[in-house]
Amino acid sequence: MIRWRKGTVEDIRREWPGAVELTVSIGDDGTHRALAYPELVGRPEPGDTVLLNTTALAMGLGTGGYAMVVAVPDRLPPDPSGPGHLVKARYTPLQATVLGADEQDSPHHRVLRDADSLDGMPVVVADLHSALPPILAALRAERPAARIVYVMPDGGALPAWFSMSIARLKDAGALAATVTAGQAFGGDLEAVTVHTGLLAARLILRADAAVLAQGPGNLGTGTRWGFSGVAAGEAVNAASVLGGRPVGSLRVSEGDRRERHIGVSHHSLTAYGRVALAPADVPVPELGGPFGARVAAEAAPLGERHRLVPVPVDGLHETLRTAEKDWGVRLSTMGRRLDEDLPYFLTAAAAGRHTAALLA
Repeated sequence: MIRWRKGTVEDIRREWPGAVELTVSIGDDGTHRALAYPELVGRPEPGDTVLLNTTALAMGLGTGGYAMVVAVPDRLPPDPSGPGHLVKARYTPLQATVLGADEQDSPHHRVLRDADSLDGMPVVVADLHSALPPILAALRAERPAARIVYVMPDGGALPAWFSMSIARLKDAGALAATVTAGQAFGGDLEAVTVHTGLLAARLILRADAAVLAQGPGNLGTGTRWGFSGVAAGEAVNAASVLGGRPVGSLRVSEGDRRERHIGVSHHSLTAYGRVALAPADVPVPELGGPFGARVAAEAAPLGERHRLVPVPVDGLHETLRTAEKDWGVRLSTMGRRLDEDLPYFLTAAAAGRHTAALLA
């Protein structure tokens, strides 16, 4: 189940809040990229011996294809101190204790104890983590003062620190804060469930709107139900039961090599058409041409349960280009850049544009 290796840190390649990317030498296996989370294992330095999990590296995974630093055995970090009784990554060798916003020792417990309403706050739900920047770009282009909080469930990466996008979006002021829910951890606030994560975003972080999408590392099996994005439908239900305004961002592609993701992805059709029991606004981008007509036709059956909202996409391409440049965030999905799969990014941006209209 796990490929264990020992390695030696050669140098530090780069770092961002919560993560350090290294070059490590692994005996006869040569040198490779490795990733360490200092909050979990301490900060590795050149010359350190590190214990590595090289499973993802051996599998050649795209998003998570690192050797992961499990420990710096000759220089262990100090014991943690302070409050916190929420255990995340539970009953794994790297289980970690954090302070949950909703636990009894939290200063926010009183706020969340009987909390039951988002007061109509828009909650944009998306399948992939790569939808977060384009949603924010369009939303903030029309509502620059809006306070947007990202709620990250545990469908993809568990540490929020893995996402360089989160770090850069926060540095740029595009994202106010992150709440990590379920087994995910490393956000500005921690929550036991998506429900308390959304309530914390609204009542503690004072969000005007929230974006809820899994972290990096979508899991799919090519089956109707075997993909982590199924949780997008459950997120619609959570936002609705709490009195929020769910907005379902479609996953659309013109450049994916897999037919099941061309046009409106089967992920969106399953999550919103089968799993989501509560109605949501589903923005449908006016892409134009035969492909735009295909997207509209494939989205149409969702209108039996949801409110389909046609959204013009004029100006959004330039908005996305500007955000990518100004925020230093690389727009990419499944290895495809902005102009290699423009409909994907325009569709996510359309959800952001519609959400901006809800904040008027």
